[in-house]
Amino acid sequence: MAFILERNTELRFFSKPLILIGLIGYFYSITKPISSTLLAKTILGALIFSLVGDILLLWDQLFIYGIGAFMLAHVCYIIGFKVAQKAPESVLNVNFIKTFFINLPIYFLGAFAYYMINPNLGNLKIPVVVYIIVIVSMLTTARERYKKCNPTSFWQAFIGACLFFISDGIIALDKFYQPIPDASVLIMGSYAIAQLMIVMGIRSHIIQPKP
Repeated sequence: MAFILERNTELRFFSKPLILIGLIGYFYSITKPISSTLLAKTILGALIFSLVGDILLLWDQLFIYGIGAFMLAHVCYIIGFKVAQKAPESVLNVNFIKTFFINLPIYFLGAFAYYMINPNLGNLKIPVVVYIIVIVSMLTTARERYKKCNPTSFWQAFIGACLFFISDGIIALDKFYQPIPDASVLIMGSYAIAQLMIVMGIRSHIIQPKP
C-alpha cells in the first residue's frame, strides 16, 4: 500500500505477489493434515490462481490472461464453498424463486456494473461477461452457505467474497468507465482483506465444520 501511495512501480512488482504468497504459505501450513481433501485442494488452487492473476495484471497487455487466472480462482472458490457446508439440498427441494429473489441484489449489482462498462469493452466483451457471471456465482455460492456452516465461517467467507466483488468492480469501472481517484489503494485494500477473510472463513469451517 505504501508503494502504491509513493507510486513506486518497481518495488510493487516484488511486493504485490507477497500478499498471496503469504496466504498460500499460511493456508498450506494449517491444512497439512487434510491436504488430500477436495476442500484444501480447491482453496489452495484458488489462492495459486489468484497469485498468477496478480502477477499477470502487473502488465496491462496481459490483462485478459489475468482475468482468466482469476476466473479459475473463482471457480475453485465456488467448489470450495460448496464443499465447506453441510450436504446441499436435492435439486427437487430447492425453492428457485425464493433463491432468485434473495440473490437479486447481487444479480442487480453485476448487471449494473456491466451496463456501466459495456460501451468501452470492445473485444473484451465476451470474456468480461463470462467473468462477471463467474464472480456473481462465487458470491451467491458464498451467500448460500448461510445456516449450512458455522456462523463465523459463513460471515468471514461471505464478507471476503463481497470485498472481492467490490475490488473487481472498482477495477472494471476504473478501466472501462472512468478513472477513479485512488483506485489502486481501494482495489488492493479490499482485495487483500477479501482473500484473508475467505481463508479465515475456511479455517473456521475446518475447526468447526458443523453449524
